[in-house]
Amino acid sequence: MAKILVIDDNIDICQLLERFLTKKGYEVDTTISGKNGLEMVKETYYDLIFCDFKLRDMEGRDVLAKVRIISPGTKVAIITGYADVKIAVEVIKKGAFDYITKPLIPDEIISLIERALALKEEEKVKSVTFEKADSKAKKKTSKAEADSKFLKGTGKESKKLYKEVKLVAPTNLSVVIYGESGAGKENIARLIHDQSERAGKPFIAVDCGALTKELAGSELWGHEKGSFTGAHTEKPGQFEIADGGTIFLDEISNLSYEVQVGLLRLVQERKLRRIGGTKDKSIDVRIIVASNEDLRKAVQENKFREDLYFRFNEFSITVPPLRERKDDIEAFALHFLELSNEELNKDVEGFDEEVKEVFQEYVWPGNLREMRNVIRRATLLTDGEKMTVSALPPEVVYARKFNFTDSTSSNTSDAQANGAQASKSPTNLKDAAAEAEAEVLRKVLEEVKYNRTKAAKQLGIDRKTLFNKMKQYDL
Repeated sequence: MAKILVIDDNIDICQLLERFLTKKGYEVDTTISGKNGLEMVKETYYDLIFCDFKLRDMEGRDVLAKVRIISPGTKVAIITGYADVKIAVEVIKKGAFDYITKPLIPDEIISLIERALALKEEEKVKSVTFEKADSKAKKKTSKAEADSKFLKGTGKESKKLYKEVKLVAPTNLSVVIYGESGAGKENIARLIHDQSERAGKPFIAVDCGALTKELAGSELWGHEKGSFTGAHTEKPGQFEIADGGTIFLDEISNLSYEVQVGLLRLVQERKLRRIGGTKDKSIDVRIIVASNEDLRKAVQENKFREDLYFRFNEFSITVPPLRERKDDIEAFALHFLELSNEELNKDVEGFDEEVKEVFQEYVWPGNLREMRNVIRRATLLTDGEKMTVSALPPEVVYARKFNFTDSTSSNTSDAQANGAQASKSPTNLKDAAAEAEAEVLRKVLEEVKYNRTKAAKQLGIDRKTLFNKMKQYDL
């Protein structure tokens, strides 16, 4: 008897498939959690898994990737609530046996099962093969959840942030998220979506800063075939794709005035009309917008429509910059280290104390995005068990020396007090980087007592390059 697992956060779907497939003679287990489903796969061999593409705790493609490691012989079929060719192509490329769309049709389900079981018979996959693969998989999955793309902070500022998320998520209110570039605004928007009643529906993120005035309308509302030069086929807009779910509009203030007018109509009437279309389409979409500048100020400067601002500003959240989340810096750093280890096939275990001090002192102007990039680069350069400052960029290590501070965190009295020191600092990034490089070279040379061979090896450069650098900086 074939064993089938259904993973869908809609209990009705689980019960429906369980009753239907049981009557057809299959042994069926169900769960509403992707993580719980993976635990079940570790303990029990399943011939076929039906997995929803959008689960509350993880995405179907992530479940698919893990199942292929844990149980290579198990076939996976992805269930999606909205027919999307891109999703179909993506999951098939990543190893899914097939995909089906809601509403589920009994004949299609049975046909899919029969094809999957027939293929399994041809491949002659035995339970012994599964057990060996499972043993290998446990070693790979023993690392501290490096697959996770998002880590919650536990510090004071983070707790306040997630408390606000928990408060607004279950509602249907529009939300404005403020925060500096790289602070994680999209992650917070996705968290709001995942904790809402729309969690099983699409989450669509749109970078408004990348939309030109000419393309914005087509991208957001969609267009009909022949509506303009180059419109060879019809195209649904991002709002249409997000129907039933959440759309996240990042850097909303970058939209042109004309697009803002169209957006206001959509928000007021909850209807859209494709470019070149003649009919309105009703949509049900929760809107979350983000900006790294105060929209109230943008309104005052006539860069953003006041009526649209009031429509969006039903609830606002500010994502604090990384420099204000000191309690979380080490946890974030370890998280990014785990991701980098997996991506680069490295095994760096942690940071030495000096690196930890540098991370705490640095102001992280690029926030989490910058930290991720810094740690990825440093992981690649690290040969030992722990990351040392020699693997970090000079501008991070010597930020204090060269006054690489954030303007928002300084004040007039500090500037006056440090006036003499500031006047001696480099006037541009190129000069600062050069001085930082010279300082690193000097420090390493002193450590190895000017042994050029050892210095070159420690710096990761050849002797000739080291000699030229020493000559350039008069060392």
